[in-house]
Amino acid sequence: MNASSSLSDIPLPPGIRSRFVDGINGLRMHVLEAGYETRGRPCILLLHGFPELAYSWRKVMPRLAAAGYHVIAPDQRGYGRTTGWNADYDGELNSFRLLNMVRDVLGLVSAFGYRAVDAVVGHDAGSSVAAWCALVRPDVFRAVVLMSAPFAGPPPLPFDTADGPPKPKRDDPVHRDLAALPRPRKHYQWYYSTREANANMHHARQGVHDFLRAYYHHKSADWKDNAPYPLKAWTASELAKLPTYYVMDFAKDMAETVAEEMPSPAHIAANQWLPDSELTFYSAEYTRTGFQGGLQWYRCGTSGAFTTELETFSGRSIDVPSCFISGKQDWGTYQRPGVFEAMQTTACSRMLGCHLVDGAGHWVQQEQPEQVSRLLLEFFKQAKIGG
Repeated sequence: MNASSSLSDIPLPPGIRSRFVDGINGLRMHVLEAGYETRGRPCILLLHGFPELAYSWRKVMPRLAAAGYHVIAPDQRGYGRTTGWNADYDGELNSFRLLNMVRDVLGLVSAFGYRAVDAVVGHDAGSSVAAWCALVRPDVFRAVVLMSAPFAGPPPLPFDTADGPPKPKRDDPVHRDLAALPRPRKHYQWYYSTREANANMHHARQGVHDFLRAYYHHKSADWKDNAPYPLKAWTASELAKLPTYYVMDFAKDMAETVAEEMPSPAHIAANQWLPDSELTFYSAEYTRTGFQGGLQWYRCGTSGAFTTELETFSGRSIDVPSCFISGKQDWGTYQRPGVFEAMQTTACSRMLGCHLVDGAGHWVQQEQPEQVSRLLLEFFKQAKIGG
């Protein structure tokens, strides 16, 4: 049952409950929970990405609970039924910065009475939050799983510069170069940071439901042109090889972009991993909240306003046991050239596995939940042996 009668029921599998937890860093946090029937279980925390919700973990949670874990999945700041955040484009961005997201997660863990959790698992934008949780508080987050978005490590500080002339900060020419291509393009993260991005999706001509259907389809293994490979460099010519959901046509918004890849009614009817009855919950939630809460995360990243705070951890690596899971058909693994490799060589010092799951695109835990659950449980066992 939901804590508010004005909210619709969530179509959850047996064994998952919905609840609210107050006083979490200024938030009233909506949480899905499995394995809550008995106390004293080890805890696993699941952090969703964009445009998703705690609901995105519905297929994995019962499997982890059956293995003996207490599983907690929140609607993160900016999303779903969690309240206490501000979606005003002209409001403050400060609360959406990465280290405050870590504070949100710490507060949630503490509210549930845990001094530490066995693992934090993050998907997409949630992967960044999970990575910083493990980097900043390894005493609390004893292992980490990064999904669909590899972690490059903290931003570096300028090094060995005392005896040289000061170098001006160089502007990244890639956006100008993308716009100057014969087929002008733009990067989706910078588009997501614009004032109009929320309205483009929230008031999409096709409606929120069909927008999300096309968006999820376009980034899934169902879209047959998703056959990713490493890019050579962060240059316009290389980035232009990415699908349009990452590097968009310059004159199009995201709703127009994905509308071109809308699956047929027959394809939708045959979809097993995201039937329309489940998509309806996402579309109802995003119709209610809009997308700006999630877009604030992108704005924090593209603005560079909080980079200096992250540079405090320059040179640090994730030293707890770590694992990476992504769809084999997910371009997210390679969208930032060199990061997938850096994660395995320098950013994570105890990486125990790196898995690309066939038959999954970007929504790996929804497209291939059995495989993902198996890989998670194997890693949790391994991490304990190594810890």
